[in-house]
Amino acid sequence: MTRVSLPHDAKAGPTKPEVRAVLASKLALTGADHFAEVGSCTGAVTITAARRAGRVTALERKASRLDVTRKNLAANDINADVELREAEAPEGLPDDADALFLGGSRNYEAILDHAVETGVDRIVMNVSRLEVAGAATEAFRDRDILEEVVQFQVSHGYELAGATSFNSENPVYMLVGSASEDVAADGGSPTETESTNGGDR
Repeated sequence: MTRVSLPHDAKAGPTKPEVRAVLASKLALTGADHFAEVGSCTGAVTITAARRAGRVTALERKASRLDVTRKNLAANDINADVELREAEAPEGLPDDADALFLGGSRNYEAILDHAVETGVDRIVMNVSRLEVAGAATEAFRDRDILEEVVQFQVSHGYELAGATSFNSENPVYMLVGSASEDVAADGGSPTETESTNGGDR
């Protein structure tokens, strides 16, 4: 993965590189895609997506954080047509997004409703709190858009007394879904989906 440069600080930690790698895999963006992001903050995900998608619309409700996104974008090589919007989701979201990322849980149910109404093909939501992960999983299920829930944790090694020990990051719950009519028509396998979600682990 091409390194993302983040010289400007939004006073909130960026999505970790390892999490961005999994996110990029789940979104599977191509040059034909319009990617929408809720909560751009440092711009780490914005930059990653802009290197793959043809268009990017990134929302951030805080002007100071949007300014950080803008500055960090300028510090990186990107390919996409990027539009930054100081707006609250779902009101500021485009109606033609192919992929959507929710970096936080604010207004997530209304955002998911918008995704269903506009038929977003790929939806990914990252959650760090267990209780929110459970509620969000049910919200995905209630809208019949849940494909999988992934829980993972990254640890980084450091030297300790001449050997290697590890510091662990907080676990991340990644909810993956689709509101595409094509996926709905295919039906998938609800039984298989439910058996592999593990939403309460």
